[in-house]
Amino acid sequence: IKGAQTMEDEKIIDLYFERNENAVTETALKYGRMLRAIAYGILKNHQDSEECENDTYHVAWNKIPPERPSYFSAFLGRIVRNVSFGKYDYNNAAKRNPDIEVSLSELESCISIGNTTEQHYDCQRTAKHISDFLKKLSVTKRVIFIRRYWYCDSILQISEKYGFSESKVKSMLMRTRNELKKYLERQGVLV
Repeated sequence: IKGAQTMEDEKIIDLYFERNENAVTETALKYGRMLRAIAYGILKNHQDSEECENDTYHVAWNKIPPERPSYFSAFLGRIVRNVSFGKYDYNNAAKRNPDIEVSLSELESCISIGNTTEQHYDCQRTAKHISDFLKKLSVTKRVIFIRRYWYCDSILQISEKYGFSESKVKSMLMRTRNELKKYLERQGVLV
């Protein structure tokens, strides 16, 4: 709702702890559009995106309490991405979306993911380093990187949205990935 006042995150989280159903209403009011955008970037389907948005509220309801997220928007973003990728896998068991496959494969040279507890810890540490790296980028580079690898926007969508040629977007992303790889290596992260 345009122009409507939204509640502060801490107050919304308090509603979850009180088991007050207004928590979901306030979350939807403040973050619904963002959640749908993330889901749509992965699924490219409005109905599935809305379903993932609603599933995100359900997961948040079940996780809060006991969790008290420090960054509510990131907490919700992580949930909707996981839900959306689950839906994506379900919808595309036999076929693959080339945009997402390419987007994720682009990052493989920078980041490795594993299944053991030690690897999980390393992933968390790597995520912190990536966050620190992104903070050091110019706003334009950071936004383009996030649009590509968090929201799963295509190169064409990014170029149209920000007024760059597709080749410029590809070049920016390649340079940023190379910078990220070097940065992670300097931090002692195995790449």
